[in-house]
Amino acid sequence: MKLLEYADVIRSKNAGIHYVTVDIMFHDAAKYDALTETGALSAEVFADTYDLPEDEVRFFEYDAGLALKVTIPRRTTAGSPGDSDVFGAQQHVPALDIDVPVDAETDDSSG
Repeated sequence: MKLLEYADVIRSKNAGIHYVTVDIMFHDAAKYDALTETGALSAEVFADTYDLPEDEVRFFEYDAGLALKVTIPRRTTAGSPGDSDVFGAQQHVPALDIDVPVDAETDDSSG
């Protein structure tokens, strides 16, 4: 299954002018736990996805917020000539296709 199909929210935004943060969030603790227990997402996976050295990727699991956060360097400084995404709002797109080894689960609280 693709991350796009599994996570509830995947977004990106600037983390200063030189970095972008990708947030991956869940409404359901069971879905979040199922994914994090696989170890399928890591700095190494995002380094491969974004064609970066692993030591340039910061990867965090934020259990209290049912979220994963990945911070990567921008290829172009925000707002500089050649920057096509000044807010970093489209930089999450490569992460959408990451394969995750989990089954689709639904959040029973969503109604």
